[in-house]
Amino acid sequence: MVRSIVPIDRWVLTTTHGRFTALGPFGSPLLLLSVTGAKSGLERTTPLVYLLDGDRILVTGSNFGQHRHPAWSTNLIANPAARVTIAGTSYPVHAALLEDEERERGWQAFEEAARPYQVYGDRTDRTFRVFALSRRTEENDGS
Repeated sequence: MVRSIVPIDRWVLTTTHGRFTALGPFGSPLLLLSVTGAKSGLERTTPLVYLLDGDRILVTGSNFGQHRHPAWSTNLIANPAARVTIAGTSYPVHAALLEDEERERGWQAFEEAARPYQVYGDRTDRTFRVFALSRRTEENDGS
């Protein structure tokens, strides 16, 4: 059912600049992540569940437990300069793909935050990508 509501939720989130979601106040926190397509060069925007990790934002490419990584995650690896919109506020971010123990801690945080992530992990042998998004500054703007 969740997958069927995604297009509706995407429209609500995009139309309201991340202020509202079709899932209402009971859903997980959502942001809009805008990345540049690796092949097309066009901006693509995807609604994602996120977690706060200090001053960073964590997102994961679970893709509902499908066997392929979501396109946005491949685009983010190719071009880590992105933009997030949360509750109507938009700002540039730099994405870092987490690895090893840091990736494992991030993934565990998603599993603890929402039961569906535990189910997604059981659907495939794929290692889900976890990214840390940090506000873009002059130091990391060139990425």
